[in-house]
Amino acid sequence: MADEQQLSYEEALEKVLSFGERMPAEEIDFMDSLGRVLAEDVLSDIDVAPFDNSAMDGFAVIASDLEGASEENPVTLDVIELIAAGDAPVQAVKSGQAARIMTGAAMPEGADSVVKLEFTNAYKTDLGQAGQTVQIMAPVEKGANVRYAGEEVKAGGVVVPAGEEIGVATIGLFAATGNTKVKVYRRPVVGIVATGSELVDVDEKPGPGQIRNSNSYANAAQAMSAGADVIIYPVVEDTYEATLEVFKEASEECDLIVTSGGVSVGDFDFVRPALETLGEVEFAKVNMRPGNPQTMGHIGKAILFGLPGNPSSCYVGFEAFLRPLIRKMLGYKDLARPIVKAKLAVGQSKRQPRRYFLRGNVVKDEQGEYVANLDYSQSSALLTAAHYANAFIILPEGVGYVEKDTLVDCWLLDVEESGGIF
Repeated sequence: MADEQQLSYEEALEKVLSFGERMPAEEIDFMDSLGRVLAEDVLSDIDVAPFDNSAMDGFAVIASDLEGASEENPVTLDVIELIAAGDAPVQAVKSGQAARIMTGAAMPEGADSVVKLEFTNAYKTDLGQAGQTVQIMAPVEKGANVRYAGEEVKAGGVVVPAGEEIGVATIGLFAATGNTKVKVYRRPVVGIVATGSELVDVDEKPGPGQIRNSNSYANAAQAMSAGADVIIYPVVEDTYEATLEVFKEASEECDLIVTSGGVSVGDFDFVRPALETLGEVEFAKVNMRPGNPQTMGHIGKAILFGLPGNPSSCYVGFEAFLRPLIRKMLGYKDLARPIVKAKLAVGQSKRQPRRYFLRGNVVKDEQGEYVANLDYSQSSALLTAAHYANAFIILPEGVGYVEKDTLVDCWLLDVEESGGIF
């Protein structure tokens, strides 16, 4: 691959995702599965509901007994029993009879419907108890307010199919169907490697010519936010030997290796040479700003992605390429952040004909239209704009100036992924 080859963002993303295989399945406790993706169908061990039961408080009746019932012409029935949730009905309901029943209680034999308590003279009174009579002032359709056995799922049936993301309600379905263990796609292990002899760790005060290592921790947070497990490796000094050594170690321990710094062509940039020695390079430049030098390749089964060293370039590259990759490895169907069209609040100059990923805020104006604001410096060395941003504001390739009020694409960073690849 020639050094000068430069991919478009779409070409680079397609290449990255082509290497993103779903992780193997693992079995975990169902209460640890929230937000994960099912690797196999989950089946029920019982019918749900397990028996015919009432959907509300009222009276279990035979619907045909109530034809023509009204407030002016109520139907009077003999109350034979009170059935609470958890009780087993004792008596069968016959024509002219009713059973007082509570929500979730088993339907008695003979009854085919439930009349709401509000449509009887027992509403907010002590009337309608067993041994008394009840007046019903509205007809009811056969089957009304009854939840039938197996209505939601039959024993042996699929409760939730493979490929579904597990939500809060899904946990309840697992509990209702006896699934205390479920199989999900394993979290990918992401190795975070910052390169640079100038870097010191967060608990050290930088000396002359030194800076703190922020990229490792920002990238680790991004990986965890995407759903991955993380290993943060010690800072790697700018030597070929040190870079080679950490790549060997990480490729044995990780599914994805994410580096920051050392991806350009300077005298102290060793990510690509080390990658070429141990594996294969797929691309090294993307037509975007910030972050033109982006290196992607693989060492054995491990994917390696080299991000630029500037903090904002590093942040943007991770969001643009690695979050979708990690989500694909986790089994998610939706990989793309939602996109809206917004008007630029202020005209923007472009010094290079690349696609720009600006960090800003998208809000609605008084007319309900989206407006894209850029309130902080877009320097690739600064993270403040990323901290306050809720969107990437995209300026297209090949234009030198984007006028105020121009409609531009904006990726919403504070909204969950939906709807496929953009």
